[in-house]
Amino acid sequence: MRNAVAVDAEAICQIYNHYILNSIITFEETPVSPADMTARIAEVESGSLPWLVEEVNGSIVGYAYASKWKARAAYRYAAETVIYLAPNVCRTGVGTRLYQELDRQLKEREMHVAIGGVALPNDASVRLHEKLGYRKVAEFDEVGFKFNKWINVGYWEMKL
Repeated sequence: MRNAVAVDAEAICQIYNHYILNSIITFEETPVSPADMTARIAEVESGSLPWLVEEVNGSIVGYAYASKWKARAAYRYAAETVIYLAPNVCRTGVGTRLYQELDRQLKEREMHVAIGGVALPNDASVRLHEKLGYRKVAEFDEVGFKFNKWINVGYWEMKL
């Protein structure tokens, strides 16, 4: 596990674009280019927040990052957490390791709250968040529309 760098953007896109095209867990509908992903990595890093990648045999198999929860100053101690894994490494412990390290680094940066948003249903993500100590604090009904269906979004929170 290590910090993401710009050259990781293509591998990160391969993971993320799979979910864009095949699932409801992201509300993006158009694949992301490596240039766009490079800009996203830089934006996270410019906010002094972590973007981590996990490598297995030299290939990136997952990533996790945190972004500002909201722009207003009073939210400066809250971060939204995000994780995506290559489908072939789900349920292997990669997600747990990435999220634990992400939460550790957020705490090190004196963040107070980590917030994970989950498009529902997504049992795997719910299990991961709850296993790591996040608790469900909200659910919004039908706030996303993808693949011709309405999608709920739940939020899990953990005080760091």
